[in-house]
Amino acid sequence: MTDSPKAFHIVFLLFDGITQLDFTGPAQVLCRIPGAIVHTAAREVTPIQTDSGFAILPSTNFADCPQADLLCVPGGFGTRDVIEDEITLQFLRDQAAAAEYVTSVCTGSLALGAAGLLEGKRATSHWAYTGLLQKFGATHEKARVVKDGNLITAGGVTSGIDFALTVVADVAGQQLAESIQLSLEYDPHPPFNSGHPDVADPALLALLHERVYRKTLQDLAGIIDRQ
Repeated sequence: MTDSPKAFHIVFLLFDGITQLDFTGPAQVLCRIPGAIVHTAAREVTPIQTDSGFAILPSTNFADCPQADLLCVPGGFGTRDVIEDEITLQFLRDQAAAAEYVTSVCTGSLALGAAGLLEGKRATSHWAYTGLLQKFGATHEKARVVKDGNLITAGGVTSGIDFALTVVADVAGQQLAESIQLSLEYDPHPPFNSGHPDVADPALLALLHERVYRKTLQDLAGIIDRQ
């Protein structure tokens, strides 16, 4: 008879306006770590509205949330509210102080920055917002996954799956990480070669920035500068 694996507590921060794949992509991978227990934490245990038209019910509030072995902050347009919310930022500080891994996906890194957890670190974020990292004393490193000590940050949205597989390999070995990748059939062959600014049509990039990201980028920069 083998001993049960030691509990490995994974805490995801949830907030209104979250990009659901920033959370659900890594969760699908990380939940397969032996002993994994996934907690979804929000200020209150009430439905959290995602960017995809459906809501997620958190499993715990901040006060009752167990200490994370791995803390993960997803991103989304709701990040601008998170970085102004001192209660949420203090929760991140408290959890990060004893976590083995402090992580983010997409603009979740900006929340870590607002909590003072990026100072002097190498980090990344969604490509549209990487220029904001320096405002938190971080150095942007151009990669889908950036590891600096126990801090692991991932780029935009789908990069969260890469980050999660990286963590699995670190925690439980490469063989398990590879088996999870195979079981999920994570073998991307996108139909278009437009998934990063380096390869996208410049006209498309400019259009997307103008229609989607410009105002949010300005809003975030203004909020950060006022802090």
